[in-house]
Formats: sequence, C-alpha cells, structure tokens
Amino acid sequence: MTLSFNDLVEVDLGKLATAVSDWKKAVDGLKKSAESARTAMQAKSDSAKWAGINATVTREFVAKTAKEVSDLHSEANSIYQVLDDGHTELESLQKQIKTAVQVDAQNLGVRVEDIGEGKVRCFFPHIRGDSDERAQEQLDQRRALEDRINGILAHAAEVDASVARALAKSHGNDPYNAGHSKYESLNDAEAERAVELARKGDKMSDAELRELNQLLRFNSREKDGEFATEFYQGLGGPEKALQFYAEMSIDGTGGDATKMRLNEIQDLQKVMGYTLANATDPDHRQHLDPSWGAEFRRLGTQQIGWQKGQWNKPYGYQVLGGLLRYGDYDSRFLNPIAEHITQLHKKDPYFFLSNKPAGSPDSYGFNPSGKLGTGNDPLNSVLEALGHSPQAAEKFFTEAPTAYNEDGTVKRGGNPGFHSYLDLFTDKDFEWTIDTNASNVLADEDKTKAALNFGPEALGHALEAATTGRPYDSDATADAIKHSDAQAHLVSDIVNKFGGDPELIRHNENGDLDGEETGPLYALRGSLGDITAEYMGDFQRSMYDEDPSSDLFPTFGAAADLDPNHAARFLGEVGQDPDAYSAITTAQQTYTTDVVDHVINGSSHSTASLDGRVGAAVAPGSAIAGIMSDARAHAIYEYHTASDAEFNEAAAEKQKWVNRILGMGIEKVGERVPIAGAPLEWASEDIQESIMKSIEQDTSSEAETQAGEEYTNGRNAALDSARAAVDHALVNNTAIDPDTADDLRRAARTSAGHSHSDGAQWKSESSKP
Repeated sequence: MTLSFNDLVEVDLGKLATAVSDWKKAVDGLKKSAESARTAMQAKSDSAKWAGINATVTREFVAKTAKEVSDLHSEANSIYQVLDDGHTELESLQKQIKTAVQVDAQNLGVRVEDIGEGKVRCFFPHIRGDSDERAQEQLDQRRALEDRINGILAHAAEVDASVARALAKSHGNDPYNAGHSKYESLNDAEAERAVELARKGDKMSDAELRELNQLLRFNSREKDGEFATEFYQGLGGPEKALQFYAEMSIDGTGGDATKMRLNEIQDLQKVMGYTLANATDPDHRQHLDPSWGAEFRRLGTQQIGWQKGQWNKPYGYQVLGGLLRYGDYDSRFLNPIAEHITQLHKKDPYFFLSNKPAGSPDSYGFNPSGKLGTGNDPLNSVLEALGHSPQAAEKFFTEAPTAYNEDGTVKRGGNPGFHSYLDLFTDKDFEWTIDTNASNVLADEDKTKAALNFGPEALGHALEAATTGRPYDSDATADAIKHSDAQAHLVSDIVNKFGGDPELIRHNENGDLDGEETGPLYALRGSLGDITAEYMGDFQRSMYDEDPSSDLFPTFGAAADLDPNHAARFLGEVGQDPDAYSAITTAQQTYTTDVVDHVINGSSHSTASLDGRVGAAVAPGSAIAGIMSDARAHAIYEYHTASDAEFNEAAAEKQKWVNRILGMGIEKVGERVPIAGAPLEWASEDIQESIMKSIEQDTSSEAETQAGEEYTNGRNAALDSARAAVDHALVNNTAIDPDTADDLRRAARTSAGHSHSDGAQWKSESSKP
C-alpha cells in the first residue's frame, strides 16, 4: 500500500518513538544476558572436566544456548537500529511536509490536495471576483512547492518500505531461531537492497529500476558517506561498477527502449554520479579507498565489456564520463582523472572517437542526458564534472599541471608541455571534437557547429565553477561566496586572455565583415558573462583605474586587479552574447545602485560635494553600459548573431544577479546574510523592473551603427538607470531636501551620459584593427 499524504501528516510518530525506546531497553538487557552467558555459563561449561554424556550433550546444549542468546541480542539490536533511524528520518520528513503545507503553501495562497498514489497537487483556489490570472513567478512557485511535497512523500515511502523490509529480514519469520540479517543502521539495509537490485543488471524491471533510483536519490548525499560507499563496494570494484552502468545505459538508450525506460536511465545517470561523488570524498567518515581513483585511471584507456563475445566495447573513460557529469567531486579524486583525460586528448583528440556508434541516435550511449555531447569524448564529460565541482575546478585551473602516463600513473619528472590548463584550452591549435553519433555530421553544417560548441561550453561551465565557488548551474538563490586570491587571479588571467585576443570568442555569423572569422570559443561567452557579473566590483574598478585601496567600489573578497584595456575589450566581445549582456547589465545596474546608496546614506569623511561623489559613483557602471550598448548593436547589425528580441528575452532570467549583488553589498556593512529568504536593503523586484526597462530601451538603428554615432536610446537608458539609482537611495532618506535631490539626480545623469559615451567609444576603438 502506497504511503499517502495524509498518512505522513497525521501519523503519530510518538508511538514509534516509544517502540524505539522499548527496543533499546531490550537490546541493553540482552547484551547483559549474552555477556553473562558467554563469560559465565559457557566459560564454566568449557572449563568443566566432564566425561561421558555431559561432555557431549550438555556442553553442546550450553554452547547452543549461549549462541542463541547472542543471536537474540544481535537481532534485537538490528531491529532497534533500523527503527531508530527510521523514526529519525520520518520525523524530519513529517516536519518538512508540515512546514511546506502550513507555512509555504499558505504564504503562497495555494491549497494542497491528496490525489492518491502517494502524490498531491497544489492549486490556487478560486476566490469570488478574482480573475484567477497568476504571474509566471507564482505559477513557478506553485509547481516547485508541489514537486517538493511529492519528493518528501516519495522519500518517506522509501524509508517506510526499507524499514519494513529490514525488519522482516532481521526477524527471518522464524520464531524458534534468532540470528538472521544484521544491520547497524537503516543505511546498511538500504545499501543491501540497492546492490541486490543492481546485480540484476538490465534484467531489472522498470519498477525495480525506479526503486533503485529512489534508494540512490534519497541516500546518496548523506554526509558520512556510509550508504554511497557500501553501494559501490557492493557492486564489486571499479570495473564492475563501470560494467553495470555501461550495461544499463545501453539498455535504456537503445532503439527498442521505451520512453519510461529512457527516463529511468537518465535518472540513474544522475543518482549514480551523486553517489560516486559522495563515496569518493576522503573527508567522509566512510569512503572508497583511494585505489579506486587509480584503478579508474588505469581502466580509462582499456575497453570495457559486460557480455560474452561483445565486439564493440567502450573505453573506461567513456563509461565513467557519464557518471562524472553529475556530482560535486573532491579534487583528490577528480583532478588526476581530469588531467589524465585532458592530456590524452592533447596527444590524440580522436583516440576515444574511434569506436563511436556511428549512425545511432545521439541519445544512445553513456550520456543518456544528451547534454553537451553523446559522451564519446570524455573531455566534455570531465569538464562538466569540474563545472559541478568548484573546489576541484579552482585547483585544476590555478595549480601547476601534473604529467601522467597513458596508464594513468604519474609521470615522475615529466613535463605536460604547457603551463596551465587555461593556456592549453585557449591555444588556437587546440582541437575540439564533434561529439555526436551521426554518420556524416560534416555534411550538416548546423549540426557540426553545434557539436563543436559542446566542449567550449563545458569549458565555460568549469571556469564558472572555478571562479565563483559554486556549481555553474546552482540554484538561483545560492549564496555568493567570497572570492579567494586564486579565484581572483584566475579571473584576471581570463580577462587578459580574451581581452588580449578577443578573436578567440568572436562570432561572425553572416560574413558581412570579411576576414573576421568566428572564433573557436565563442560558446564560452555566456559563462564569461556570469563570471563578469560575479566580479562586477572588479570590472567597475577597472573602468577609470580606481585606486586598489578604494572602498567606494568594493570587491567581494580578493581583488582581481584587472587591466583596464583588456577589461574593456573583453566586455565588448562578451557583451555580444544576449545571455552575457543581460547578466552583465543586471549586475552592473544593481551594483551601481548599491554604490550610490552607500554614497548618499553611508558615512564619509570626504570634503568633496555630494553631487560630485554621486557622479563619480555612477561613472564606471555607465561606461560599462556604453560598452554593452555598442556590443549589442554590433551583434545585431554587423555580426547578425542575435536580435533585439533575444537580448530582451534573455534579461528576464537574470533576477538572480539582482539578489546576489545586493547580498554582496550587505557584506560592506558587516550584515552578511544568506540570500535565500533574507531581507535585503532594496526592493529587489523594483530594481529588476527598472533594469528590464533599461534593457528594452537600449536599442539602436542600423544607420546609427554604420555611422558610428552615439546610441541615443542606450544613452538615455543609462541616464534613466543613474537617476533610478539615486531615487532608490532617497526612498528612506528624509535629510535631503527636494532641491538637493534634484541636484543629485542631475549630477548622476550628466556623469552617466559622459561615461556611456566613453564606454561606447572604447568598444568601437578597440574593435578596429
């Protein structure tokens, strides 16, 4: 019977707590009895000088009795441990679901209805006179809440089933014989069941595969690593683990696989990846031996088979790569693998593509997700792994490379032939592969272009993680993390690299500009835009060569100390991508708003006029706005890579940068709090609305672009943005009279106009050969 919503909400877990307490007493009592039987009764029997029948029958009876008492203690302890863990987990889940229903649902104005089969639906009840129209944000929140509640219910159902199964195995259905399955925790029982299912391989039914996925999903990220480690150990070692995943991937992505099977295999890829990341973390109480990493590297260039007489066998890294795409991996496990794969690719970019299943659908293979390649080239996979593993990514790009032999062992005293992985990947001679199963992919120009972007896009994700300290696709509410010295230095290297050679990321779609070829890494620009937004303080400092000791334009942690010329050229090229443009513009305007507030409402010993200080505060952001206006116009009218509509649509998804930049600003005054659910100084929605208007206004005509004239609409948008920043700062300030407020707005607008023109001119001048 499926655990229902009402079951979890209404069940009295106090009764289960009492049962746990009673079993604890039984365990303690049986422990004493078992010790007494062993140290007294059996010890005396063993030392007694019996002869005849007593030497056999009685002594054997005493030994058997002592064993039964010990078995009873083991069985009671197993039952107690399982019940105790089950109670703890169910109690937590019950609290979570009550909070979701009684707090979150009420705040959102939705009702929760039990629809059976362990699921609920959340809906907005009709209110008389209400139009029932909801904003997209409200609809998204409703869906997210519904998914969260259903996830809690599914987790509770898994715990309930696991407890029942473990209790049955502990008891063994034999009232006259104790001593059956023994568990030190519910995790032991869950890992045992997961391995039991995995050993069925592709003979698992869809229902069994779904059960395995749920066991992995709800237990793979536990902090102590117990379940994850026991699961992978239970598979039988690195090669057995690869064979299992390979077999399941091919089974679920083959031509005769159902949609349901494919969905479950896509889920298996994720949860096995999360589980492997947990199991290989050396800091967890339980973890896999480091030899697993060395063995994975050895197997990386070996062919892996799982069926007798199998012909086309994948290489170990092709299989492992599918798992590495998901999970936050420890650098001690991931980085040697990442370095080894990268060096193998440098030596022979097509080594792993020699056995790709040409002519098969792109969904076929060891990356069932289908994201950024089919998984034939493990380089794309390991870059995605770094994109989800921030600490590993930071070390990968900031520490000196280690040379590896082909078998994955360290090459003592070896030289990898390059100074850093950033240098290697941005070398114009570095060859990116076309990771697709298509037979004649080169005949399809669009598909070829898309496939060639898989690697650079994954590289962008890895750089994002390395520089921000967060997985590139982390939750939009994820808190900002102070920048380390290594991260800031890496950002400086990135800006110098692409600011000094912007052709690497240039995208010339239409050929109007003869001689300007599309660069190999233009797919990086979306990620570079996010990095720029994250380091907005550093970029604003660079616009007018701000003093490093300045507190007017604070950095968030270590300063990147960007080169002004490289920064301007970098921004001009990156800003041609709609996503990057929107991230940069949103972060710039939010940061400027915060700086202006600090000038107007913060304390200062400056003797300069307030209007002069406000003008200086808006100048760097307005210069960046000018660069963005010029970049947008170039993308639309010269390179033909995007439209005004695409730039405007991309902006709607950048609300996270408003919250994140505001959160960084709180750091200035010692009031740092997590972004999620935290009260902020500003009305975030109002700022986002102002930004959206500004972005929609920032347009120019083709004639203006060709004539090299100022972009009037973009300039006006910069003026409005500067005025809005002053208005936000004055909302709760009653000390400034209306005349002074007008002077401040005027100073901000004037400075913004000049600086916007500066920025646009810098971009245009830097684009000239």
